[in-house]
Amino acid sequence: MSVELIVFDLAGTTVKDNEDVHRTMKNALSQHGVEISINDANAVMGLPKPQAIRMLLDRRYHGGRPITEDWIASIHDIFVRDMISFYKSDPSVGEMSGVNLTFRKLREHKLKVFVDTGFDRQITDPLIDRLGWKQENLIDGSVTSDEVKRGRPFPDLIFRAMELTRTKNPGNVAKVGDTASDMQEGIAAGCGWVIGITTGSNSRAELLREKHTHLIEDVSEVLEILNINID
Repeated sequence: MSVELIVFDLAGTTVKDNEDVHRTMKNALSQHGVEISINDANAVMGLPKPQAIRMLLDRRYHGGRPITEDWIASIHDIFVRDMISFYKSDPSVGEMSGVNLTFRKLREHKLKVFVDTGFDRQITDPLIDRLGWKQENLIDGSVTSDEVKRGRPFPDLIFRAMELTRTKNPGNVAKVGDTASDMQEGIAAGCGWVIGITTGSNSRAELLREKHTHLIEDVSEVLEILNINID
């Protein structure tokens, strides 16, 4: 079994996240009179954001207003607007340590590199543009939750990345992410490598509870796992 495609998560895995997504989600719900904690937001990280909003409303809204698709969409619109603004202009936005090296080495070895995310396309494109990955030819592409029927923990994002790169066997795919839903996605897809990373939302202990093949503390460790020499 040899790797052909590596699918990385964004925020918390390859993109710095100092609970920025958590706070933006918290603020979006607060503007609709629903108060959640950072821990509440953390529990739904990695999921498609409309799904995450519904779950948070189910758990934390105790009023009489029906939880409708229109209400969820209104909250999501605020989240999207604020995340786009953050990713376009905030000085703290940047890639995780080791990401540039890792992507370059993978590409040098003729491997396909994709990113997948619980964000939709509206948020993802400004972020990737800001990081310059496409301009520098560091990734082959990206898949967002609004482009597939089911987001994480289902395997659809990975299957779409495989389709776009003409990768036939999920056993030749590596999935890397920082949340339980990333691990569940990789296992559901049948990936040959399901690699949890401790730089984001979920702790080492939390990731250990999920099925996985490897657990790492720095994204560059992916190169060692795939037997790619850094030198």
